[in-house]
Amino acid sequence: MDIKRIPGPYQGRVRAVNHGGLVYAVATARSDSPSVAEQTRLTLENLEQNLADGGSDRTRILQATIYLRDMATKDEMDAVWCDWIGDAGNWPQRACVGTDLAGNDMVEIVVVAAARE
Repeated sequence: MDIKRIPGPYQGRVRAVNHGGLVYAVATARSDSPSVAEQTRLTLENLEQNLADGGSDRTRILQATIYLRDMATKDEMDAVWCDWIGDAGNWPQRACVGTDLAGNDMVEIVVVAAARE
């Protein structure tokens, strides 16, 4: 079974991997915006591109883990996420985790999605 790796700008890691009918993808905003909503929006734009490059899309996400610098901002992030993910037919299993993030990042999202047939 082939492994397709989608390179990114950072050494030692890729933006997405397609293997065994699944696409694994990650994204951040890399933004100085102090708004969690804006960083979430930018992160989701990047994630959408990473999924597309890996052979999937947001309607095929099976599992998502959202890392937040501050769990007090979860509602702000969630409003943007819910608008982006769409109707209940697209909802993945999802978890949010509070943790330290690099630089000015306030949001990082990791997903597993079904590859397009």
